[in-house]
Amino acid sequence: MASEPIKVGIIGGTGLGQLFASQKGKQQKVQTPFGSPSDAIIEAEWEGLRVSLLSRHGTGHLIPPAFVPFRANIFALKQLGCTHILATGACGSLRQEFKPGDLVICDQIIDRTSQRPGTFFEKAAVHVEFAEPFCPVLRRILIEEGKNLSLAVQDRGCYVCMEGPAFSTRAESLMYRLWGGDLIGMTAMPEAKLAREAEIPYAMIAIVTDYDSWKPPQPAAPGTPPEEAPVLLQEIINNLQAGSTGAMELIRRALGRIAADPSPLLTCPAQEALKLAIWSEKSRIPPQEIQRLSALWGRYFA
Repeated sequence: MASEPIKVGIIGGTGLGQLFASQKGKQQKVQTPFGSPSDAIIEAEWEGLRVSLLSRHGTGHLIPPAFVPFRANIFALKQLGCTHILATGACGSLRQEFKPGDLVICDQIIDRTSQRPGTFFEKAAVHVEFAEPFCPVLRRILIEEGKNLSLAVQDRGCYVCMEGPAFSTRAESLMYRLWGGDLIGMTAMPEAKLAREAEIPYAMIAIVTDYDSWKPPQPAAPGTPPEEAPVLLQEIINNLQAGSTGAMELIRRALGRIAADPSPLLTCPAQEALKLAIWSEKSRIPPQEIQRLSALWGRYFA
């Protein structure tokens, strides 16, 4: 298990990422074998813990979901010594009980992406276990600290990750409900899988902004002027702003708890994800590839 001091990478999605620009800290411009991450990473201290803040969509929110440099992002956080990751992401709800404005501590994923490189390991057969995609230790801390928030914090949710950037058709939204999906977003994958390959425990706080397209919007009351009628995208933006504030508060509470007692984080199972996952004969893996990815798997070639 990891023995280095706890350092938490925080990946801010839509809403939260924009808040990072105002945070004080040292900006690090990191290069990785997979190019540059989405943005400069802010090294700071929150609630007594070292943190690395990364805006998933970059300054000005210019990077759409399918083009987020997920491999560079996770690799950069690994290079900077992050031992754990807390991420946020805006999402739609596929269930009546997951209400706009709620925060959800996800426990499962269905991956519907198709255009994104999903592994670091292209010259070796590496098969990580991924039955439980989110760290149970981080999830428990977030769930327990969420009980003290004014916002509702749901303790489970299956996140369907779609390619985007367009939102779902109504037929797709209804299909995902039949599959058992609870939430739908565009960014949890391959981010969560890459974190597992990097042996970094990862948890996702989903910020519910709307009911996706399976649930038709409520019609305006009779006599409502057109300019006052509900507008879906404006409703999403309003819910996102409130949810982002709540997610930031939840993260700070979780960090304070970890700082007070970091010992539970030393037992996160993802920290040994590669121990039995490298199936290739190690002597046949090109030495330059071992070196290129040494930040991820170097300890298994010592």
